[in-house]
Amino acid sequence: MTVLVTGGAGYIGSHTVRALADAGESVVVIDNLSTGFSHFLPENVPLFIGDAADENLVEGVIAQHNVESIIHFAGSVVVPDSLRDPLGYYRNNTMTTRNLLNAAVKCNVSRFIFSSTAAVYGNPDYMPVPEEAPTRPLSPYGSSKLMTEIMLHDVASAHGMNYVVLRYFNVAGADPQARIGLATVGATHLLKIAVEVATGQRAKIDVFGTDYPTADGSCIRDFIHVTDLAQAHRAALAYLNQGGPSVTLNCGYGRGYSVLETIEAVRRASGRNFAVQYADRRPGDIMTMIADTTRIRATLDWTPQYDTLDTIARHALAWEEKLLGERGTEPRQALSA
Repeated sequence: MTVLVTGGAGYIGSHTVRALADAGESVVVIDNLSTGFSHFLPENVPLFIGDAADENLVEGVIAQHNVESIIHFAGSVVVPDSLRDPLGYYRNNTMTTRNLLNAAVKCNVSRFIFSSTAAVYGNPDYMPVPEEAPTRPLSPYGSSKLMTEIMLHDVASAHGMNYVVLRYFNVAGADPQARIGLATVGATHLLKIAVEVATGQRAKIDVFGTDYPTADGSCIRDFIHVTDLAQAHRAALAYLNQGGPSVTLNCGYGRGYSVLETIEAVRRASGRNFAVQYADRRPGDIMTMIADTTRIRATLDWTPQYDTLDTIARHALAWEEKLLGERGTEPRQALSA
């Protein structure tokens, strides 16, 4: 049995491919390398460079490699970009998945794992947010993912497919051995920006909104280490392989950290001070988002291994310093706050 991973050369995808390969799974990847890196993949994992929306490509890979399960990462993920280009997000996220599902149905693929997001909830009525909470996305990014969830449910019901939808909270960190990590130029992830500032690659970090009704006025997020998230995908595949019914699961730790607390964690990890600039709230940003993790812990054989903010910050920083070393540059002194 082979697993097809779309977007498998990207940040979360590459960590998941390694987790699957380390567990002895047969894996094949489709990625257009728009934000992914082929050298992040283990040498024995075949890579097809192309679009997950290309049904001919997908059907050919499924047939050639006897694919029985699909893990679908490929898509666009930046909330502010989705507000500027909603049609691009509906194309890359919703329409691409429609084509991928069509190919899967034609080829009798019976198991599907979908990379979704906590952004489908919008601003929840209470915390921590359970999977059955109302879905009221505040951005085209969140809406495109929610539309895909609905489509997947309908397709699975019509064609006897079982699926797991994993709603990610804030993914951060890097491989503990610093083999792979977030390398996308211009990444918008909070931890990634913070470690770039700490290593002198950016002049400052912007904090958008300091007047939220939270303890320190900044937004609160439930961070999950990318390696733990990769293991959640491995566990979800095992769940489906054992005949588990379709399910939607939150992927987080069930505790929240503010933006300012996150910045302090990077300062501790780096031993460096750096400049922070305060700005107005951004459209589409959610004030507080913390996962209710009761269901995922009861459903999957999954126990997080790296579930502290300091660990996440330390691994993100180690990866960033490795990237700098590979470019032949040393971390510069960050600008003082």
